[in-house]
Amino acid sequence: MKNKLKVLTALLISGVTAISMFGCNSNSSSSSSKTEETNKVTTVRLNEVTRSVFYAPMYVAMKQGFFKENGIEIDLQTGHAP
Repeated sequence: MKNKLKVLTALLISGVTAISMFGCNSNSSSSSSKTEETNKVTTVRLNEVTRSVFYAPMYVAMKQGFFKENGIEIDLQTGHAP
């Protein structure tokens, strides 16, 4: 029983280590595709029920231009969901 537990533990640790190594993989895309990705703007439509302090971090990010720096355009709408 103890031997099975040791083998299972070793396999589990090996599996977690192997899976975490995929995150360390270098990105092999060319520099031209990276510049194309940085120039691409994605529009995101957000619907909020009402103006609220709960959305304050989003308002600050919009005001400071954080979304535009990352190629995201926010279409903010206030109202009821369809």
